[in-house]
Amino acid sequence: MAGGAPLASAPLMGSELPVFVLTGPTGSGKTDWAIRLAEEAPVEIVSVDSALVYRGFDIGTAKPARELRGRIPHHLIDICDPSESYSAGRFVKDASACIEQIHARRRVPLLVGGTMLYLRALLYGLAPLPQASPGLRRDIDARAEREGWPALHAELARLDAAAAARIKANDSQRIQRALEVCYATGRPISELQRATVSPLAGRPLRYWALAPGDRSVLHERLERRFYAMMAAGFLDEVRRLHQRGDLSARHSSVRAVGYRQLWAHLDGEYSLEEAARRGLSATRQLAKRQLTWMRSQGGPQWIDPDTSQAWWNRDVRRELRQLGL
Repeated sequence: MAGGAPLASAPLMGSELPVFVLTGPTGSGKTDWAIRLAEEAPVEIVSVDSALVYRGFDIGTAKPARELRGRIPHHLIDICDPSESYSAGRFVKDASACIEQIHARRRVPLLVGGTMLYLRALLYGLAPLPQASPGLRRDIDARAEREGWPALHAELARLDAAAAARIKANDSQRIQRALEVCYATGRPISELQRATVSPLAGRPLRYWALAPGDRSVLHERLERRFYAMMAAGFLDEVRRLHQRGDLSARHSSVRAVGYRQLWAHLDGEYSLEEAARRGLSATRQLAKRQLTWMRSQGGPQWIDPDTSQAWWNRDVRRELRQLGL
């Protein structure tokens, strides 16, 4: 979990190269916008997507085609086997290295994606929290069995009111982690989070968020896209992953929206029709969570993707020319 003070978008000044960030809810058109800019400007795309890192997760992630990625530089795509776990901490390390390398080529990194945990870690920094303690977690779980998670949430409220205010009383994973940090360090997790520093601190930053003005437009777009993925072979893609034999519903990769629901169908939990219904519902819920988080943050310039692409592309290219790029 990240904390710290947010970075605000700043005008580009001087000779230092900037970092561009383009985010938005799933289905808002981020990839298309990024590709069109990269075709005309000296930018390289850095994915901010927790599913695109996995090889074999193509149709359900709307992964850019290999031919396109060969023509326009993309980073942090297909870097993990689905059996691996990929964390926000690893993303920050990998993205920071990409930014340095892209700047060394006198080009501009364009970070594109909607995994808010990753984006938050990059913009706000990661708190220096202790590693998980299996012993502490067993003790907390045992107490939860006896007393219930709301009781542990009440204890968290006494130890760290700021963290408890952000965490729901039934969010067992976050309650456990916040209590674990309090017990292990003697300090509230919210205090540790406020002390973090963004890896992008001191760099010129431009930060945009795409979101249709009418949420029903986004919902219709998500429905069309989901069923287009199904027609393109999404179920067959998940079936190939399912047949590997070394993956299960417990793997982080398989928990990706859409994949999780189709996997459950292949496990015999419900029909394909029900899996598709649940997959679409989960996609819409993801978009809602993404919008809620983005609107709670300061910094991004909001853009309606249905009206503004041409001027955005033009204005960004003009700014880059002013930097001599």
